[in-house]
Amino acid sequence: MEWLQSLGLLGLFLGSALAASILPFSSDALYIAILAATKNPVGCLVAGTAGSWVGSLLTYGLGWLGKWEWIEKWFKVSHEKLEQHHASVRKYGAWLALLSGIPIIGDILVLALGFYRTTPGWTAVLLLVGKLARFLIWNAVVGLF
Repeated sequence: MEWLQSLGLLGLFLGSALAASILPFSSDALYIAILAATKNPVGCLVAGTAGSWVGSLLTYGLGWLGKWEWIEKWFKVSHEKLEQHHASVRKYGAWLALLSGIPIIGDILVLALGFYRTTPGWTAVLLLVGKLARFLIWNAVVGLF
């Protein structure tokens, strides 16, 4: 993580993009470290949000490529269970993307939104809002915004 910190806002963008993908990595510590080092809440907000959004769009795209048969075969999830999850996603639709900023479950949720093929444009906008909210909260917690 040190090499990402040494890149400043570019490192924050890259680290946030990686963390929002399927890689097991959290951008929160990186965000706080760069925010504290730069004292640039707007720059960090833009870089962190943009990177996290790009990573989520990639994760959404990966989910879109998924097939029900694969999930049933490789992860041993029954067709009935997939239908239950699909019903939940249909009920709330792209609005679930607002929860994308929640650590751990947010990335899984984004993958599911792609898998169940929510409306791409609306999902992308709400992903951006969810990511922005996450980093706004960090700015408020750290006291720099």
